[in-house]
Amino acid sequence: MRFQAQRAAGLLIALAVLAGVVVVSVMVGDRFLGPDEVYAAARGFTGSDTDRVIRYLRFPRTMAGLLAGAGLGLAGAVIQGVTRNPLAGPGILGVNAGAALAVVVAIGLLGIHSLSGYVWFAMAGALVATVVVYLVGSAGRGGATPVKLALAGAAISAFLGSVTSAITLLDISTLNEFRFWVVGSLGRADVPTISQAWIFILAGSVLALGLASSLNQIALGDELASTLGTKVNLVRLIAALAVMALAGTATAIAGPIAFVGLTVPHMARAIVGSDYRWILPWSMVLAPTVLLLADVIGRLVVRPGELQVGIVTALVGAPLFIALVRRRKLAEL
Repeated sequence: MRFQAQRAAGLLIALAVLAGVVVVSVMVGDRFLGPDEVYAAARGFTGSDTDRVIRYLRFPRTMAGLLAGAGLGLAGAVIQGVTRNPLAGPGILGVNAGAALAVVVAIGLLGIHSLSGYVWFAMAGALVATVVVYLVGSAGRGGATPVKLALAGAAISAFLGSVTSAITLLDISTLNEFRFWVVGSLGRADVPTISQAWIFILAGSVLALGLASSLNQIALGDELASTLGTKVNLVRLIAALAVMALAGTATAIAGPIAFVGLTVPHMARAIVGSDYRWILPWSMVLAPTVLLLADVIGRLVVRPGELQVGIVTALVGAPLFIALVRRRKLAEL
């Protein structure tokens, strides 16, 4: 009971830290804004330049970081739990590759150039890729085993990535627009995109958090989980839907961000142990904190320009994950 109370208290502290990072994210940019300016803009819109910057640039960017971070953190924890693979991330089910191909099709073939326009294509592409990976991984004897899902995801991702590369190399204008999305950035988020995306993150979060007890049982092995009453294949199907909604939406609004969905669940596991009833909410809080901090760093290091958040997370996430690998036995979840 005491350990549970410590976990809950720690989660509240993590939420407070996230709230502070949100405020910093709104304040930092090519021009620093004071807390009084942020508060005044939040309290009432006057139409001033400062209010416009906060309302239409800083606030959507910060909300995109919150949504994308929560989606990637939860998706990574669910994938690692359902596949019992400590090196699994949102890309293992073909989510990133499916979303990327759909965005290229929307830009190059359909002439859709707004983020709020092709966000739907990205989510649809993530859904189709996830379903195909699950169907391929479920074929044959034994159903959808972790190894078969991982192999199917790698194969489908490679194929979709090849098609995406072929389309972009044949159309320079598509390549020029796609390269700004594929590097991973929060800077292009706008109010219409956020208003469309939050409902998918909410739905995916509900599905993911509802799987916590089942993931604890699957960690014991499929046979033992089935003996305990867990419908393993149903859990994997619901997990795939949750990952599609979470990682698909996150990829749509921010691009394929590296290492957040892979590393953050291990950070949560290092703090609270192996209980997914705590790993999932902690991942949901830690991931947007990490993503927003990376975005703030990217805005500071090359001012007055910025370094895209996808580059920062890759530069910071790679050595962090190596450190986690060296300190923890990642073969055992």
